[in-house]
Amino acid sequence: MTWIDLLLFFVLFVLFIYIFASVRITSLHKAYLIFHFTMMLWPFCQFAIKMTDDPGVQLFYVKLAFIDSVLLAIGWLLFTILLTSTSHHLRKKNALILYTLAALIILGVIVNPNESFVLPMHGGYIERTYGPIFWLLIIYLTSVVAISLHIIYSALVSNTTQRIKKQVAHVLKGVLVLAAFVLLDVFLNVVLFKSQPVIPGMTSLGILISAIFFVIAIHRDKIFDLVTIAHQDIIDTITQGILVLDDNETVVEINRSLSPKINLQIGDHFDVSTLTPMEQTVSAFRLFLHTYLNQPMERTEVEVFYTSLHAYINITAAPIVVGEIMVGRILTFQDRSELHRLIAETNHQNEILQERNLALIEIQNELSQTNQKLKRMAITDSLTGCYNRHYLTQHLEHEIIENMKFKQPFAIILLDIDFFKTVNDNYGHLVGDVVICSTVEVIKQSLRETDILARYGGEEFIVYLPNTNHTQANRWAEHIKFMIEANKVHVDDIAHSVSITVSMGLLSINNFAEQYTESPTNQLSDLFESVDKALYQAKNAGRNQIVEIIR
Repeated sequence: MTWIDLLLFFVLFVLFIYIFASVRITSLHKAYLIFHFTMMLWPFCQFAIKMTDDPGVQLFYVKLAFIDSVLLAIGWLLFTILLTSTSHHLRKKNALILYTLAALIILGVIVNPNESFVLPMHGGYIERTYGPIFWLLIIYLTSVVAISLHIIYSALVSNTTQRIKKQVAHVLKGVLVLAAFVLLDVFLNVVLFKSQPVIPGMTSLGILISAIFFVIAIHRDKIFDLVTIAHQDIIDTITQGILVLDDNETVVEINRSLSPKINLQIGDHFDVSTLTPMEQTVSAFRLFLHTYLNQPMERTEVEVFYTSLHAYINITAAPIVVGEIMVGRILTFQDRSELHRLIAETNHQNEILQERNLALIEIQNELSQTNQKLKRMAITDSLTGCYNRHYLTQHLEHEIIENMKFKQPFAIILLDIDFFKTVNDNYGHLVGDVVICSTVEVIKQSLRETDILARYGGEEFIVYLPNTNHTQANRWAEHIKFMIEANKVHVDDIAHSVSITVSMGLLSINNFAEQYTESPTNQLSDLFESVDKALYQAKNAGRNQIVEIIR
């Protein structure tokens, strides 16, 4: 019987090596391995007590065994808390009380004042009696077991996943087995030790059986599965909300990103029809709802406005398929409020830019109109509105080159209002301006669209007739002279109308045999000088007549 505890110790040690070698280390692993090591230490101490006759060495192993029982209880509690993810039970205040009581009991065991923890029998500690410190230790162990049972019960009745519940159920079995064997050991070998022989190895056997439950859970249910833990960590760290439903639309998993934002908990029924679509997406939501309810194997998505969150949420529903059978759904919730805000801000900025562009276009149009006005002012006469001498000079320089190149005849008429000074003297300059403007209108009406009229001087005007031979030019000049003479200018405050005549110098260019080597500017000056001489000849000949020069 002496070797039973040592055999159990070696079995526990083998299990320890198996766990240590077969799984990867996490915080949960570390807690369990420490807990498992304390389980191994108890049967070893029980064996060591029986292998020596020295009472001092026996007392050392007795104290070590019960110190190990305290550590075993604490390790069990920590492992239970880590497994059930209920770290809130181990707040600083609770942990301080737990560790302080453990330290005081361990101190009492070590010191054994007045043999108040353990007393030897028959000169050694193989058989022994226990004092009040031992019973305090038992009370402490019982309290820790009760706390563990409470945590386990809370985990089993809470809305945890089925996988967690299986793991917790194995822990419960281990706690109950160990507690039963320890209490039975205390009752038979401590309370009733005088009436019956000691039964060795009961607590060690309870430790072994509870450890076997853990090994089964580790091997079969993968409670230390690193991939599962990593998956859960990934799910909880994803910014998108994740909702996992079973085939009855019951919530079986909800990640940390979603749980504070939605009024759902594990175990609740999810009703997709309670979602509120946006006005502009009603038809899309109907399609989503139809696919969700009638085609559950299809992936579908929709965007809704969550009133409780005041946010735009894009919801994607995808089936969970195992062996071509749908066993549930995964719903992802992505907050698109920031995207909508950016789109709205972009639209607002686009509207502002569009308004600015319209304003710039309007300014550009105004500038264009102003430039057109300035351009017209630069090339037209302010009084009559016809072209000025500067424009005519520039235009004729180009025309002369073209006419000489293509041998096109043209004519220039220079006309002067006869006795215009008399009109100004008799009626005033304002009437003189009216007479000039009226004469310009008569000339314009007598010209073709291709002809150009320009004010050459005060009452002098010049007419350019392109593609016109001397016969046509003479006829146009006579027509213009006649129309001006027939024009009656009516002026306010003057009883009778005012009539005028004009003298004309006509220059016709029809002969292109001569080669012009001078510049267009010099040629134009020569033409102006020639037509000016013709005008003066008309004026010297008695006015109201036409003098023609043909080249």
